[in-house]
Amino acid sequence: MAKLLVVEDDESVRTLAARALERDGHAVNVAADGAQGLSLIREAAGSYDLVVSDIRMPEMDGIEMAKAAAALFPAMKILLMTGYADQRERAEELNGIILDVVQKPFTLAEIRSRVDRALACFAGA
Repeated sequence: MAKLLVVEDDESVRTLAARALERDGHAVNVAADGAQGLSLIREAAGSYDLVVSDIRMPEMDGIEMAKAAAALFPAMKILLMTGYADQRERAEELNGIILDVVQKPFTLAEIRSRVDRALACFAGA
């Protein structure tokens, strides 16, 4: 189906989200922080259909990664995740770069649904 990148510093969340999305037929790569995520985005020449990233991470947070990815690949589609209200507010400055912010904690059904919706939004575009 789609080529996805999941960027999340919490290994259990990263693994569960990736497995759920793989069960939906997506090809999923994973990264443990924004710096690693940006490196994978560069290596893939921006070819991910969707990047799903936590905001608050070590090395490089999801907002910094989203800005850098958008500068390199303006068509890149990014869905952010956070459990922090202040981080959600920070993400508002990325209007036009990110598709949405998913509130954590989320269920696997929620993340699968949000990813499907995000992919559907630009599949017909």
